[in-house]
This record gives sequence, C-alpha cells and structure tokens, in this order.
Amino acid sequence: MIYFEKGSATAVLSGEDLRQGLQEALERAGTFRKVLVIPPDMTRFHSRAGELTQYAYDYFGEALTDILPALGTHSPMTEEQLQAMFGDLPRSLFRVHNWREDVITLGEVPGDYIREVTEGRLSFAWPAQVNRLLREGGHDLILSPGQVVPHEVIGMANYNKNIFVGTGGYEGINKSHFLGAVYGMERIMGRADNPVRSVLNKASEMFGSLLPPILYVLTVLGPDEEGNLVTRGLFIGDDHETFYHAAALSAEVNITLLDRPLDKVVVYLDPVEYKSTWLGNKAIYRTRMALADGGELIVLAPGVREFGEDKEIDRLIRKYGYYGTDIILTQTENHADLAGNLAAAAHLIHGSSEGRFRITYCPGHLSREEIEQAGFTYGDLQEMQKKYDITALRDGYNTLPGGEEIFYISNPALGLWAERKKFEDPAA
Repeated sequence: MIYFEKGSATAVLSGEDLRQGLQEALERAGTFRKVLVIPPDMTRFHSRAGELTQYAYDYFGEALTDILPALGTHSPMTEEQLQAMFGDLPRSLFRVHNWREDVITLGEVPGDYIREVTEGRLSFAWPAQVNRLLREGGHDLILSPGQVVPHEVIGMANYNKNIFVGTGGYEGINKSHFLGAVYGMERIMGRADNPVRSVLNKASEMFGSLLPPILYVLTVLGPDEEGNLVTRGLFIGDDHETFYHAAALSAEVNITLLDRPLDKVVVYLDPVEYKSTWLGNKAIYRTRMALADGGELIVLAPGVREFGEDKEIDRLIRKYGYYGTDIILTQTENHADLAGNLAAAAHLIHGSSEGRFRITYCPGHLSREEIEQAGFTYGDLQEMQKKYDITALRDGYNTLPGGEEIFYISNPALGLWAERKKFEDPAA
C-alpha cells in the first residue's frame, strides 16, 4: 500500500517536507526493532536518498543497525563520497556489497516467463539474488530510499531494482542487463513497464515473503524554470502502485521530447560522480534517441580514468570495445569471457551508436589510444572545454559566438532526451 504520496510537476518539496513525509509513513507502517537501510550510492547523489537516510537515523536511532549502499557492480563508496552523501552518519553502520561473493539466491523466475516477456528472444531462468544481509541479518524492516528517473536497463530506475540489482549477484545482474540489451534499450528507456521490470516484479511476488518487509521511499526530481534541480515528488509504500505513481510523475518531469533531432549534443560529466565510462555512458544512453543520423555527441569527462568499475569488466571493455550490437553478440557467442559476463556485453551494446552518430569522448585521465581502441573518437579535454565553456552554457539549446548551435546537458543522469517521433515509435 501507499503510506505517503505528495507531488506534482510544479511542486517543490523542501527537506522538511521529506522529513515529515517519511515520519508520517513510518508511523503508519508500525514499530520496528532492527532496521536495514538500502540507499543508492554516489551515482544517485542528487536523489536526496542520503538526506532521507539521515532522517531515518534521526527517527529510528539505535534501531537502525545497518546501511548497505546498493552498489550493484559499482566500486565501494570512498570516505569522500560517504561524507558528501550521508554527512556525519556513523561509519560503523555502513556495509559494502560485493556482487561476486556476498549473495544468496532466493529462487528463480522460470525460463518460460522470460520467453514470454521477451517475445521469444531469451529463455534462460533468472535467479533472484540479494545480499545475504537482507535474508540473514535479523531485520524486521528494510527501508529503500532512492530516485525514480529514466534508466537504460530497466526503463525507470529504482523500486525493486534497488534490491535485486543494487544488492544482487553476478548471475542475476548479468542476465538482467543482457535481457534489456537484447530486447532493445530504445524500447525500454523511460517506460515503467517493460520485460526487465516484469521479471523483477515477478521475483518480488514469488520471493518477497522470504525477506523482511520492504518500504520504498521514492523521490522524483526535475529542473525548475531557472534550471535548478528541485524535488517534485515523494512516494512511500511497499507495492507496485507506489512505484508506478512515482514513475508517472518522473515521465512528466524527466523526459524531454524534441520536435526535431539534434545535430550536436555536448554533455558534461561531473568528476565527483563520473570516473568510468561504465557510468559516464549515460551521456550516450540518455541522448541516443535525440541525436540525428550523422550527428555528434561530445562528452566532456574530466573525471573519467577507467572503463569499468570492476577490474574484470574494465578488462572486457578494453578488449572488445563499443562496436555495436551485431559485433558484440557475435563476440559473446565466440568468447567465453564475454559470455560469462553478460552485464559487460550488454554495456558494450548500450554504449555504441551503432554507427548512426559520432561519439567524441574527452576524458581527463585516459589516452587517445585507449579511447580509440574502445571504439570512440578521442577529443582533447582542454581544447573542447575552451570551445564549449560549461560556465557559459545553459541546459538546452545554445548558440555559440561563431554561430554554431549545440544542445547542452549538464548531467545526463537526471533525464532522458528524445526526438518525439522516435520515442513514440522506437522502430521508426
């Protein structure tokens, strides 16, 4: 049921609104003696999940015993990141998720169901995996704060993805990512209902009783008229309906539909958030349906120093590169290392333009050789930052002094940009 719901496309929720909303929902939910909080990691810094986790600690006190950031395949949070996102919360509360070692399998969604939702493209069984702390920690409540926003793998981020992927295991994460890639990311992005979400919802229905009750605390954020990021909604509950209400608002405030395709898009990746192409390729995912055939995407990436956050995934990206669906599917069939890491294969599919537009990557810490070997065009960061001065650009259309028109995006994680015709009919 939904315990609290507030928001609209024009609402602006303050920190006190979030605190009061969370308190109201928790009072309605009952009394708990041992609570586990599963917030997102630094990749959702703007979600206000860090702030909500602090409010939860204020409310529960010593009953809040564990905080497990939903890392998925990402690197553990650094002290700098923990401080930025969670402030002075006791570090003794924080646990680190290891997607290769710390998981248990609750059961499997059968292959027949996978075949049905993927229209026959895949038929493997999908394991519902979670960090063992969720099952074995003795908690009587799991609190899962996070942001609902368009997402390349699951259409709209968060809800049970925070559990089954954020604290998931090697096989489950790999197969969920591959499922989305094979079905087609342009058929998934920005859509609350899709095959990947259907599989996770089925897992919740089949195996949710094996876990403590989960209360989802979902935010929706969007830009105001001045381009400042504000909180538009807060939805707290324990069921599918809570997520779908949040997703409907996110679709309204986070998806920008354009009447014509864009010839040149410039995306900035904040170095605090983006240190790898694994994360930074949101610049590609979230703009691909907006870019014109033959257009160019320029990615200003001062913090990018690696390809994968995981050493093995980094090796695979360097080995195979972002060369398109057909090539990667062939490589997956012929090479055991890629077949054994389907999340990496999916990422390589997602990160290619399929030859439709040029991707110029301007990294702060990778060489021309490394970028070009991965399948991108290399751009010199200093030169590009002089040409495209982010301090002078505003989000959206900009006309430069020389007359060049570009479309600028200051943080690709906060939305989805698409040509209206392509979003409404991905096959067009």
